[in-house]
Amino acid sequence: MLTAIVGINWGDEGKGRMVDLLGANYDMVVRYQGGNNAGHTVVNDKGTFILNLLPSGILRDNTVNVMGNGMVIDLQHLCGEICALRDKGIPITPDRLKISDKAIICLPYHKQQDILEEDRLGTKKQGSTLRGIAPAYADKYMRKGIRMGDLRYPQTLAEKLDTVLPWKNLTLVCGYGAAPLTAADTMAWLREFGDPLLPYICDTGDYLARAIEDRKDILFEAQLGALRDIEFGIYPYTSSSQTLASYATTGAGVPGAHLSNVMGIMKAYSSSVGGGPFAAELFGPEADALRAAGSEYGAATGRPRRVGYFDVPASRYGTRVQGADSLVLTKLDVLSYLDRIPVCVAYEVDGQRVTDFPTDDRLAAAKPVYEYLPGFRTDISGCRFKSDLPREALDYIRYLEKAVGCAIRYVSVGAGRDAYVAMLGDEYIDKSR
Repeated sequence: MLTAIVGINWGDEGKGRMVDLLGANYDMVVRYQGGNNAGHTVVNDKGTFILNLLPSGILRDNTVNVMGNGMVIDLQHLCGEICALRDKGIPITPDRLKISDKAIICLPYHKQQDILEEDRLGTKKQGSTLRGIAPAYADKYMRKGIRMGDLRYPQTLAEKLDTVLPWKNLTLVCGYGAAPLTAADTMAWLREFGDPLLPYICDTGDYLARAIEDRKDILFEAQLGALRDIEFGIYPYTSSSQTLASYATTGAGVPGAHLSNVMGIMKAYSSSVGGGPFAAELFGPEADALRAAGSEYGAATGRPRRVGYFDVPASRYGTRVQGADSLVLTKLDVLSYLDRIPVCVAYEVDGQRVTDFPTDDRLAAAKPVYEYLPGFRTDISGCRFKSDLPREALDYIRYLEKAVGCAIRYVSVGAGRDAYVAMLGDEYIDKSR
């Protein structure tokens, strides 16, 4: 079985906790796009972990984890992430972690370029995390990228730097007035943080193709959500990669493979890190209350997330472009403080009611139109079966299910691995693997 777990909204939906949970039933977990510009927070019996680059399956002892060719990888950050997990007793070995030789390296000059460009934009900045992701992807498509496989051949790597660095200096020195890059410094960084990763680098496409032939079960893990997709998101306030399930097998290295199913993750309310229009965004005390209840701070940046109530047009659109077969609703327990729960069911744009999600300039002018459902006003974090949930919570779940047009398969009611309710029958997740 080949399953993709993807975000329905702006990201930060809780994909990592679901990969950690459902990964028990899979042989492999594959990250297929993005870099360390977002994070997955996972809470389980081993502790609390924030993963920016490593697949969330790395916390499962018997799961092989793959970092696909669609990723951009900051070597220094990855080395730090591996060391942090080892310090917590998580073994990271070449038989458990495979890194694509075709993945692009995110170098220090990419981060420098990211910072310089956001500074240049001033009040019009796009909300970059300043991790260098966009410049790294730009170099990939300019055919000026350095790939993980290049680390294995120092001589030809040096020759590539001799071509790339003068070109990059045209931008940094002539464009931004920064100090020039040197081959010696760049190579020293690549060797310091690249050499420890050499045992993990391989042709992951070939590895996964053989795994599929052997009928292994593979879980494909996305970063961010549909509304940050470079093609179908709120451009230009997007990521620089394709966050959709349709890219999963390509970004993993097996473009000819076909997904068995797509599971979309969405919160019981809305949150976002980064710039761009966010029609249902809350401000003031109302936003502070929701942010505090949900501990809404970015896993990669620590920045307070923008928050709002559930957005039906955005979620219905995200479900469609992801091609979701089923959904997971996360953080339902957070809403227990509300007497009534607002739901954004439409937008008002230039005096007109709009129920579709606009991805053009109309979105910036959109104002939320709300309906209100009764709150459930009780702690549901201990619920494990549908019968445990209060009627108002069940009504809210079914309302969202109908509004978005896709079945909700699981509902999370807390951060822990087992804090979930199966909605489509008493599904058993084998946690022994």
